[in-house]
Amino acid sequence: QVQLVESGGGLVQDGGSLRLSCAASGRTFSIYTMGWFRQAPGKEREFVAASWSGSSTYYADSVKGRFTISRDNAKNTVYLQMNSLKPEDTAVYYCAASRLVGVATTSYNYWGQGTQVTVSS
Repeated sequence: QVQLVESGGGLVQDGGSLRLSCAASGRTFSIYTMGWFRQAPGKEREFVAASWSGSSTYYADSVKGRFTISRDNAKNTVYLQMNSLKPEDTAVYYCAASRLVGVATTSYNYWGQGTQVTVSS
């Protein structure tokens, strides 16, 4: 069982930056794929970024070059650094964990409660 708690969301202006954090419980954090997803009002939850258990990362095209996912296995924490934020990035951001390698929401077994990110124009 893995429990995930996100933090770091908030209100930021167009072009600004935020860093989200996700703290995970459990002793086997390093073997999990960690992902970030987001869901805007009236839209489906969508993939943002993922960090495989090694050092590989993968990003949605919409955030590539602006967002960076990283993880600190010693702290059981995964981060999402978001730069050059746009109003269309406004959403609830969720952290998720999986024993699989993938970008589909169905691949992820564990989810955090979400943190709101709002980008004003």
